Amino acid sequence: MSHALSLDLRVRVLAAVAAGASHRAAAERFGVSAASVSRWRRRAREEGAPHPKALGGDRRSDRIEAEREMILGLVEEAPDITLQELRQELARRGLGFGYGTIQRFLARHQMTRKKRLAMRASRIAPISGRGVRPGSTRSPISIRSG
Repeated sequence: MSHALSLDLRVRVLAAVAAGASHRAAAERFGVSAASVSRWRRRAREEGAPHPKALGGDRRSDRIEAEREMILGLVEEAPDITLQELRQELARRGLGFGYGTIQRFLARHQMTRKKRLAMRASRIAPISGRGVRPGSTRSPISIRSG
């Protein structure tokens, strides 16, 4: 994962620029890009210090969250709607979201779209021998002490 360059480095680069060095010269001297120097300088002007912005996290969910009430309403109207059907209904209304985007949205709101019930146990597989290889002395259920 990437990490932000130190505040100390940022301050030294901006001090060099304040002393008269160009962005490119300061960038070359400290081994950073000229674009970074420009961003740091703008950030220092606007916010008072060139502190790095937060890294990572969700930056795009606000688009689907803006349609929260409508999406949850669709799910409430048709509780058995699949993700693909929900995606198609949103597309019909002019909202294009990917399958994974909708899945993450529903997960954030503690909703699942599982269509099938849990599978029942097979009637032909013997319960007592499950998980034991022929000739093994190990019991099918192991209990660890400790």
